[in-house]
Amino acid sequence: MDSQRDVYGLEGRVALVTGGSRGLGREMVLGLARAGADVVIASRKLDACEALANEVREETGRRALPVACHVGKWEECDALADRALSEFGAVHVLINNAGMSPLYPSLEEVTEALWDKVMAVNLKGAFRLSAKLGTHMAAGEGGSIINVSSVAAVQPSPIEAPYGAAKAALHNLTLSTARAFAPKVRVNCIMPGPFLTDISKAWSPAMHEGLKRSVPLGRGGEAHEVVGAALYLASDLASYTTGAILKIDGGAAYPAG
Repeated sequence: MDSQRDVYGLEGRVALVTGGSRGLGREMVLGLARAGADVVIASRKLDACEALANEVREETGRRALPVACHVGKWEECDALADRALSEFGAVHVLINNAGMSPLYPSLEEVTEALWDKVMAVNLKGAFRLSAKLGTHMAAGEGGSIINVSSVAAVQPSPIEAPYGAAKAALHNLTLSTARAFAPKVRVNCIMPGPFLTDISKAWSPAMHEGLKRSVPLGRGGEAHEVVGAALYLASDLASYTTGAILKIDGGAAYPAG
């Protein structure tokens, strides 16, 4: 733990992670705390956020604030940002990790409600939180915003049309906000491929077997394998990196983003 603090230098910084109670978000929260950051853990389920906050406190001794937030709702994003700033005085790292990709029977049967929900959770929330906290960072000590997209942004499957469109837009948002908040705030994006989080438990055996053929490294990623990239982009080690889209997918997608 001490070595991580020495390497990444996040002592005294505050990191807010949406979708932070499980999957990739959970591992990034733990990684940030182990590297010395205090953390704000946001997701729709407060009890899950509280459980992880207790784990963070017990393992690392860092401050951890659990907050229930539906990032698809503008006013809840504002309330989340205000709560974090009220509690800590500043947010130095924002990770827009919350996302969703619901199944649908066919493109024609995608409802307006499903489309709007996918866009809200994957894109609208990231925009609003970036606008609120990025502006605060730029007026203060600066900071780092990290968006989490998907290889569906550049190589979508036939069953990911709304999700892929939202994540492609998140790439565009990364580039525009990197310019808007420069030079004091860096904005980058992690583009994960197939990861073996709890969501993967619903995958069919054929999907799991297919990873061996479609992914050059022959497997899905483990959630902890995203942490190094998040810590790099959050820290001063990435001081000359902004507007970047970092592909972490075992080589699954050909486009580099």
